[in-house]
Amino acid sequence: MTKIEENALQEFVDIVRRLRRECPWDKVQTNRSIRHYTIEEVYELAEAIDQEQWDEVKGELGDILLNVLLHAQIAEDEGKFTLVDMIKAETRKMILRHPHVFGNVDADTPEQVKVNWERIKTEQGRESIFDGIPVAFPALARAFKIQDRAARVGFDWESAEEVWPKVEEEITELREVVAGEDAVKTEEEYGDLIFSLVNYARHIGVNPESALRISTEKFQKRFLFIEQELEKRKVSLHDATLDEMNELWEKSKKEG
Repeated sequence: MTKIEENALQEFVDIVRRLRRECPWDKVQTNRSIRHYTIEEVYELAEAIDQEQWDEVKGELGDILLNVLLHAQIAEDEGKFTLVDMIKAETRKMILRHPHVFGNVDADTPEQVKVNWERIKTEQGRESIFDGIPVAFPALARAFKIQDRAARVGFDWESAEEVWPKVEEEITELREVVAGEDAVKTEEEYGDLIFSLVNYARHIGVNPESALRISTEKFQKRFLFIEQELEKRKVSLHDATLDEMNELWEKSKKEG
């Protein structure tokens, strides 16, 4: 880190500490009270990255850094740990979990790094490979993470081609229970289908959470186009026919 970087970081840390001393809002915050702000900032960063808005990415990263420093300062004020404690602990963890960089372990591929990472965490006393995956994760992200953890210890399909028949099997099973009007089984089989699609996504190098977010944004953008075009025609959205909306939908696709 250069002297300029050190000075910039120290100035930011000092600002956060002053806010905790002098700002009425900051003074009363706790780690719990600001947790939802931290979560929101991460989602905003993800959106900025997806849209490749790099000025926004810079700003959102700054907001996340602010949240990190504020969490650490609150913890220090309450005698839980200090910013230095946090940094030293993370430094030790990174060194221990990267023996292929800081030790004499070989790992020439990202896959080997993941396998070593899981082995090290198990040796450090983790009871299950799923420890540390929050139940509160978005469902798609949690499914992806759980599958990835299992794959790191060898419990996985060998290729995407092997996964696809499972997807087709789940589609068939879902259609059967829907036809049978069994609501409980329908929900279960629908979940199985999504889980198998997450597995397929993982094998073709797609993050399902990001993919669904992109598709949802695309749908919203195209439907907004329909709304705007109907407004130009002086037609209420509620009075428009399905044929009119489909026509505009196809037009929106052509216009990007």
